Amino acid sequence: MDHIILQRRQKVLSLFLPFFFLHSCYSFTGSSLSPETKTIQIKDFPNNAALMNPNLAQQFSTDIQNRFLQRTTLKGAAENPDILIEGEITDYSITPTTISTAVNAPGGNIQAAQNKLTITVKVHYENKIEPDKSFDRTYSDEAVFSSDLDINAIEASQVKVVNERIINKIFNDIVANW
Repeated sequence: MDHIILQRRQKVLSLFLPFFFLHSCYSFTGSSLSPETKTIQIKDFPNNAALMNPNLAQQFSTDIQNRFLQRTTLKGAAENPDILIEGEITDYSITPTTISTAVNAPGGNIQAAQNKLTITVKVHYENKIEPDKSFDRTYSDEAVFSSDLDINAIEASQVKVVNERIINKIFNDIVANW
C-alpha cells in the first residue's frame, strides 16, 4: 500500500516539477523590467506637427500614461524616476490614398475615395536602473478610412485607433522588450 502511495506522489511531482522549473526561469507577467524598477515618469507629449489636432496631445499623453500605470506595477513619480518617457508628436497628416472619378460629374471631376491618417511620435526612453536599455526612437502608424467620413468622425475613431497602435509598440519595446 505504501508503495502505491509513493508511486502516485512521484507521478504528481513529475507532472509539476517542469512547471516549477519554467516558472523560476520565466516571469509570467511578461515584463522584462528589472525588479528594482519601481517608478516611472511620463511627461506630456506636445503636438509639434504642422497640421494641428487640438485634442491629440492631451489624448496621447493621457493614454500612454494610463497604459503604463494600469498594466505594470510601476508607480508614478514626479522626481527622480527609475524610468523616464518623454517625446513629441512630430507628424499628424491626412492624405488621399485612392482616387476615383465621379461618374455623374461633367468632365470627370476627381475626388478622393479613401484617405490615410498618419501620426508620428518621437520618444525618448531613459532607464536609470538599466541604462543600456534606454533609447530614442520614432514610431509611426496609420489608418485608412473612407473619404465620406467627416473630420469629427475621423478624430473620434481613427485617431484613437492609431494612438493605440503606437502606444502598443512603445509599451512592447519598453516593457516586453520584444
